[in-house]
Amino acid sequence: MRPYFRTAVLAVLFAASFSALAQDRSRAQPVPEPPPPPPGFELDPALEPQITIRKRGEDQVEEYRIGGRLYMIRVTPPGGRPYYMIDQRGDGKFTRQESHDSGLRPPMWVIHQF
Repeated sequence: MRPYFRTAVLAVLFAASFSALAQDRSRAQPVPEPPPPPPGFELDPALEPQITIRKRGEDQVEEYRIGGRLYMIRVTPPGGRPYYMIDQRGDGKFTRQESHDSGLRPPMWVIHQF
């Protein structure tokens, strides 16, 4: 081996061991509690999703609702991959999407209903 290669390897090993020793856990401080939310910011329980789990034959069906409105269904067959039935437009028509589907979709929120 060349002498400069051996020196470089020793320097890297020394730096790695030094950084491991520098992490002294006795001086670690606990993470502080998060601050309270700003005034006037309360979570609306109506916006929290309600999940209902049912058995339909052998399948496990999870229904997701917000404000009493069904927007997504997750179906898990025994021994299979789960798939989703999603109401993308809010019109009650569900489309199937596989769990490994990674297609990019733009957000489609309902801003106002008449």
